[in-house]
Amino acid sequence: MPRPDPMMMAAIAATRFGLGARPGEIDTAAKDPRAFLRGQIRRSGADQPAGGPVSSAQRLNDFREYRQDKREAKVEKAADVRAATPGLTPPSPMTPADPAAAAQAKRRDLPDPVKDVGRMLRQDIGQDFAARMTLATTTEAGFRERWALFWANHFTVSATKAITGTVVGPFEEEAIRPNVFGRFEDLLGAAETHPAMLTYLDQIQSIGPDSQAAQFMKRGSPRGIGGAGGGGGFQRTAGLNENLAREIMELHTVGVDGGYTQADVTEFARAMTGLSIGGPNGGRGGDGAYGVAVFREPAHEPGVRTVMKVSYPQQGGKGQTNAILVDLAAKPATARFICTKIARHFVADDPPPALVARLEAAWTGSRGDLARVAEALVDAPQAWAPQPAKFKTPYDYLVSSFRAADVAGLPFERVAPILTSLGQKPFSAASPKGWAEDAPSWAAPDAIVKRMQFAQMFSAGAVRDRDPKQLATEALGERLSPDTAKAIARAESRPEGFALLLMSPEFQRR
Repeated sequence: MPRPDPMMMAAIAATRFGLGARPGEIDTAAKDPRAFLRGQIRRSGADQPAGGPVSSAQRLNDFREYRQDKREAKVEKAADVRAATPGLTPPSPMTPADPAAAAQAKRRDLPDPVKDVGRMLRQDIGQDFAARMTLATTTEAGFRERWALFWANHFTVSATKAITGTVVGPFEEEAIRPNVFGRFEDLLGAAETHPAMLTYLDQIQSIGPDSQAAQFMKRGSPRGIGGAGGGGGFQRTAGLNENLAREIMELHTVGVDGGYTQADVTEFARAMTGLSIGGPNGGRGGDGAYGVAVFREPAHEPGVRTVMKVSYPQQGGKGQTNAILVDLAAKPATARFICTKIARHFVADDPPPALVARLEAAWTGSRGDLARVAEALVDAPQAWAPQPAKFKTPYDYLVSSFRAADVAGLPFERVAPILTSLGQKPFSAASPKGWAEDAPSWAAPDAIVKRMQFAQMFSAGAVRDRDPKQLATEALGERLSPDTAKAIARAESRPEGFALLLMSPEFQRR
């Protein structure tokens, strides 16, 4: 494969490995494009969005309090209705002359719990997403941020469930970003046992069928199972839940063709019983603050587990789970599956086999050292092919547009509807698979029309008195085609010229 010239490599470094070039970035990368990228690989992890982290435990506790307020408000409103309805509540000396008016006045003073929960979720999601997007649009380490976003999508936690919506941001900050250049087994353990993942994939509802807790609940409830619910105790309909075990194997480690069976999923799910989060008032038995990951031994299914032909003896705490996760991280199938995903994310929907093999060799040779895998990606000649093969996701497209214009972005209230209309609602992947990586998912005619509408709207306020020809050169460098450069030069206005850049084939791809 012919080696691209240094200026083309600089453009590729900023626009394919990174998040899109800001003015001056391609010139900086041109000094040594590979060194420019290697310098962004950092053992301490990816950058954290500004604004100060709010812990997952605090967010989950706030959410629980809002739901409690909602239940209490419903009870009060129901009482008001009874008091205001003739015949339901007998009069007393203390009853106002106009009980209906009194009840209506009281209801006006009550907070609307449904609106409060919705407002809390919007504020939390908006705050976290805006901070993440500001980091993406302003960082000088675009490759480092893209690498972190890849892993956040790999270990998807989605706001499609209300309880997890408020902790997607903290999940990234606590479990993903600190570990993206460390060992994969550490990243895997941090992600799978984090409170956000435990709630998103219903692990907090999982109890071993033969555990002490299950036996106690059967004896204590005339319907067979009793107890409190909601992660602060045991679910009323508690039983074995296989969601997390299945997604770890299918999506996070060996992949659907990795050689596991349904029996392996069930055995793994049994091993993970007991993983949960602390309940209200320290949890049943005082096992931890609400929202903090805990292990409840009474809920754990006792016995030896066999997963993918490996036997795991009964251990104290979550030792059985940890042992299985370590072994899954070390499987050759895991290296093959994830290295294919990395190559697909950065280079092509159908990645070159030689690139996948190179990444897999780096993974295996370093025992899952993700910094070494990132270095192998930077060094791989297949990653530097001049022809762009990746169609940008909506998030990529908006971030690269903001970077090309050298602006920090738009307020969340404006950017969220744009991303939603383009099919990528903030923090809301439709399933644990995360956001799709392939062009057909994002390049439908209706989606292209919506991108054009965004380009026109954004360009009208972003260009101001700047020359779109210069902005195009700084955004694409040697990737700017003569036809696109000519079209921009002939545009009737500067905003129109910049909009043409944003809709050009070379800008839409990376």
